[in-house]
Amino acid sequence: YAQQQLVCEACGCVLAEGLLTTTYTDEGQLREVSYSQSTGQREQQSRCLQRGIRRVQDLCKVLQLPAVFEETAVSYFRRALQLPAFHLVSLEKKELLGGCCVFVTCRQHNWPLTMGTVCSLLYAKQELFAGVFQSLQQELGLSVPALSLADLVKTHLGSFRLLQRGADVPAPFAEDKEKLVARTLQVVELASETWLVTGRHPVPIVTAAAFLAWQSLQPPGRLSCTLGRFCKLAGVDLPPPAYLRLKELLEILLRMASQLAWLRVFRLDKKTVVKHVGELLQHRVFLLKKAFCEQGEEEEEEEKEQGAAAPGEGSAGCLPAGQTEQEQEQEQGCSSRGKRRGEAARRPLLPPCLTKPRKRLRTAAPSASDSALGGDDPISDSEIEQYLRGAEEIRALQQLKAW
Repeated sequence: YAQQQLVCEACGCVLAEGLLTTTYTDEGQLREVSYSQSTGQREQQSRCLQRGIRRVQDLCKVLQLPAVFEETAVSYFRRALQLPAFHLVSLEKKELLGGCCVFVTCRQHNWPLTMGTVCSLLYAKQELFAGVFQSLQQELGLSVPALSLADLVKTHLGSFRLLQRGADVPAPFAEDKEKLVARTLQVVELASETWLVTGRHPVPIVTAAAFLAWQSLQPPGRLSCTLGRFCKLAGVDLPPPAYLRLKELLEILLRMASQLAWLRVFRLDKKTVVKHVGELLQHRVFLLKKAFCEQGEEEEEEEKEQGAAAPGEGSAGCLPAGQTEQEQEQEQGCSSRGKRRGEAARRPLLPPCLTKPRKRLRTAAPSASDSALGGDDPISDSEIEQYLRGAEEIRALQQLKAW
């Protein structure tokens, strides 16, 4: 039943009434202040801080992080709440702020943790989480290293239900974790060496590589399984670009298989080449050099083909004995198709943005100064010395030509 009044302890005189909130410094001066500067606002901020610290600690316990990580994440959260940029944000963003602090701490200590994992634990959208993460990184000036692809493979495959033998996973589809991780890492390294990783989202590549590795370990019972069913059995989402990454990986494997002598006998396609993934990865360096030859070797082969075809051009009017024009046209068509296939097989190794460009490059419009210049413009006297060679330059040029 107490009332908030200032009373003199000596005589009991009521000095002020209705003073609901005051700060500690103004309380002795008997001055009323606004609520945002009062002790009530400070208490509310402290409650928000305590709630956020508990959320950070709970998240660290769920992820089983060391105690050092928890202390670092809590210190980042304290520093972030002291900044004005995070005072007037929504409650949802303040809850995501704790997850961002844990995410930053794990990245700085090279702990494999993805943004999708944190968002699934916090039931948050990745777009909103990414915005809070960028704000935290800019306000605190933090340097966050990127997650390596090998760590991402281990983290992503660690959540697969196929690696955990249970009642909901058929026995032929279950696989040993160490074998699948090792084979998937080799496929991802192959994708990195063939320009399939550069500029792409890593999760579809890891998903396609894991599917190929999983099929290659036991091909007889798994070749009929599709990528969608594989993701459903593994308990992970299927990213739509994974189909394209799978198609590109199979094309690379087919081109590598065409260089092995004992595999040329078989007519391999995109399904049967999976059976020989282990052999192809074992000789990866040699096969990549052979499958993706350099441009100079291609030009030499084309010159030899043109030289061999040149003598027959003069006798194009006469047909061989017993051969009609229709048969000759069929042979020419087959030879042209075979030549196109050979050119595709000898195509040099280039990034996908050059082999299959999506958009045409826009050429910049010439400026007024560039359009004013031409090849017949006179050279001024001040610039003419740049075009004249001296005696030493002439002597050096003659020695270079002689050498």
